[in-house]
Amino acid sequence: MRTKLSVNLTSIERDARIVVGVLAVTGGVLLLVGAESVIARVLEVLLILVGLDLIVTGATGHCPLYQKLGHVPASLRSAK
Repeated sequence: MRTKLSVNLTSIERDARIVVGVLAVTGGVLLLVGAESVIARVLEVLLILVGLDLIVTGATGHCPLYQKLGHVPASLRSAK
């Protein structure tokens, strides 16, 4: 059974995560093309993965870490 994810990000934070995520993925891909060492490649792949995580959390409006920590922004607390 699937549970519905609760929105725990404000709209500004969602937009910022998407923008930063796209920049991280783009930068990681561009840097990966010219990477010569294994360490550089690993770090660039990690940058791409972090960017993808930011895009997904921004698009869904749900951050699992916030949920684990019990963090809910004040503007969303009053809406419930």
